[in-house]
Amino acid sequence: MPVTSIREIAKLIDHALLHPTLTDAELRAGCELALTYGVASVCIKPYAVSMANELLDGSDVRVGTVIGFPHGSSALPIKVAETIQACRNGAVDIDMVVNIGKVLSEDWPYVTDEIRAVHQACQTYGAILKVIFETDFLTDDALKIRLCEICTEVGVEFVKTSTGFGFVKDQDGKYDYKGATEHNLRLMLNHIGPGVQVKASGGIRTLDELLAATRLGVTRVGTSSTAAIINEAYQRFGLVGPNASIAPVSDIKGY
Repeated sequence: MPVTSIREIAKLIDHALLHPTLTDAELRAGCELALTYGVASVCIKPYAVSMANELLDGSDVRVGTVIGFPHGSSALPIKVAETIQACRNGAVDIDMVVNIGKVLSEDWPYVTDEIRAVHQACQTYGAILKVIFETDFLTDDALKIRLCEICTEVGVEFVKTSTGFGFVKDQDGKYDYKGATEHNLRLMLNHIGPGVQVKASGGIRTLDELLAATRLGVTRVGTSSTAAIINEAYQRFGLVGPNASIAPVSDIKGY
């Protein structure tokens, strides 16, 4: 999708506040940053949803959180209970990690039932569901394609690449993750049905990476590098600071 303003860049971003070491003060600061830049949402640790809801009350920045995070292994009733509690606390965006072991086992009835149950809980409270595949763990494209089909059948709002914490052990013994690769984004975009959008998450740290994802058709990006991305946009388009006027970027070559 073409990006025509810095405001639109901000509204592509779910500002991630999920690192386990983040303190309450840092979570508050993250919400204030999200409010300053006018991003789409904050995706905050579950216990802090109420705090985020209070801090962002009256703004158009949505409050989101994660379910079954980061490995997706919670029992189905626990995921549903987490979702209900998050929604009662004010979350309107729910990012749920699928049961990755069940996906690898190709237990599609279980996977479908889980996604449907969490989606129904979201619908009850007027929230939207983003289903996290954790693509680094799914090396077989057929598994990701089937997940796209299930998410389309259930009618979820988004499919999402990664948690940002799906580290895979390399041959040198070090752990790393690739996150939102072009291959996986194209695959997901090609296999979702009408009404389902794609969220790129994991490894999106620069303005160019965000814009490259949007050119593919991605409509939401999860990142903790929000300030760096938006400040880079202001600098590139000849503006300074978050309170600068919105500048059109459609005439910038490549964007």
